[in-house]
Amino acid sequence: MARVDRRLQLGTSAAARRPGAVVFLLVPQLHLLDLAGPAQVFSTAADLGYDYRLHYVAATAEVPTVQGVSLRADTTWPELDRDDLVVVPGWRPSAHGPAGPVGPDELRRLADHHAAGGTVASVCAGAFALGRAGLLDGRRCTTHHEVQDELARRHRAARVVRDVLYVVDDRVVTSAGIASGIDVALHLMAARHGPAAAARIARSLVVYARRNGHEQQASAMMRHRSHLSDAVHRAQDLIDAHYTEPLPLAELAAACGVSERTLSRLFRHATGLTPLGYQQLLRVERAEHLIGHGSTMESAARAVGFTDARMLRRLRARCRPDRTAPALSS
Repeated sequence: MARVDRRLQLGTSAAARRPGAVVFLLVPQLHLLDLAGPAQVFSTAADLGYDYRLHYVAATAEVPTVQGVSLRADTTWPELDRDDLVVVPGWRPSAHGPAGPVGPDELRRLADHHAAGGTVASVCAGAFALGRAGLLDGRRCTTHHEVQDELARRHRAARVVRDVLYVVDDRVVTSAGIASGIDVALHLMAARHGPAAAARIARSLVVYARRNGHEQQASAMMRHRSHLSDAVHRAQDLIDAHYTEPLPLAELAAACGVSERTLSRLFRHATGLTPLGYQQLLRVERAEHLIGHGSTMESAARAVGFTDARMLRRLRARCRPDRTAPALSS
C-alpha cells in the first residue's frame, strides 16, 4: 500500500517548475468579477504551493470599478520575464468606448512582454487593449458577445471566434468575460501545471462544473467534473495527475478509500464513464492536441502512455463526433 500511496499521491512538485508573477492591468470602470475571478484562481494556486505573486498596476493609485468599490494599485510595473502572465480585465464599454482608456505605455508593455516570450491574457473588453497593442492581428480571439462585432470591426486582421468562452493562440489568451475569467485562469493552470493542479484549485473554489473554451486538450477533465462526489473527484485527481501511467482499478479504489465495485458505481453515476474510459479520453484528447501541433501519431501515442499508435488509432475511431469518451467498459 505504501507503493500505491507514493505513486498516486497528489504532490506539489510542479509548483517549483514554473513560478512567476501575475500582473493585472487595472483601468477605471473595470468589472470586479473580471478581475476577482482569475485573481482568486492564482491566489488559491499560491495557497496550494504554486509560487505565484500577484501584482495590480494602473495609471493611477486608485481605480474605480463599475460595482462602486475603489481598488488600490501600484503605478510602477514589476520586472517581468517569459514565465510571467499579464492579464487585462474588462471594463464597461459605455464608460470609455470599447477601445478603453489603456494608454500608450501600457500598450507597449503588453506588446513587449509577448515579444519576449511571455503570455498576455484578457477578460471581456480587455481584448480591445490586446488589439490596440497589435497582438490580435492574424490570431484567433474572442470577447464578450455584446462587443464581438465591434472588436471585429476595429481589428479587421483579427479572427474573432464567436460562441466560445476563451481562445488561446500563440500566448495570446482572450476570454468572453465575467465568469469566463475563472475558466480561462483554470485552463492556464492546467496548461502550465497539468490537469490535476487545475482540478485541485477548482475543488477549492467549489467550481467543479468548469467549462471548456476553444482549446480541447483539457476538455474531458472540464466536462466530467460537474458533480459533487468527493470520492470520484479524488479518483479523477489521481487519474489527471497520472493519466499516462497504468492505473489499476484496485489501486485507485484503495487510494480513494472505497472498494473497486463502489468506485466503479460512483464513477459511472457521476460522470457516465468508467475510470478507464475517463483515463483513455484524457489520453486521446492530449494526443490529438499534440498531433495538431505537429507531432506524429506514433510520438503522440507514446507521449500519452500508449506503447504504439495502434491503440490510439482504435480509440480515436471509437470516439463519437461530440468527443465523448471511447466506449470502454472496464
